[in-house]
Amino acid sequence: MPKNKGKGGKNRRRGKNENEEKRELVFKEDGQEYAQVLRMLGNGRLEASCMDGKKRLCHIRGKMRKKVWVNTGDIILIGLREFQDEKADVILKYMADEARSLKQYGELPEHVRVNDTDVQIEGEDADDNEDVFDFDDVDDI
Repeated sequence: MPKNKGKGGKNRRRGKNENEEKRELVFKEDGQEYAQVLRMLGNGRLEASCMDGKKRLCHIRGKMRKKVWVNTGDIILIGLREFQDEKADVILKYMADEARSLKQYGELPEHVRVNDTDVQIEGEDADDNEDVFDFDDVDDI
């Protein structure tokens, strides 16, 4: 067995995530759009509802993979593809306070809920997901 000559293992090399300082707010440019993550698909892909009303399949770019964790309900900035309208690339994930600032500036529509993990997918009703039990028939047994 070789001796460990370094100072720790994989977790030490990974480092502490201490980049919590304020960063400059990035606004969208042409060819970019704001979106909210609907669901994670795996393999660095996700489904997002864009602010222009379309659902797109998005790919998390390599610079963000395993460094910036994207979850359901997060507000992201995506780069649109000229040749594929139904696909896009994730450029940036906004922190919760940044997303609130975007909403205050009027960049995000009013119906967008920041910091929501249970995002409604179009075509699904909230009542359909709940099972209803009637316990009045138990007395008859």
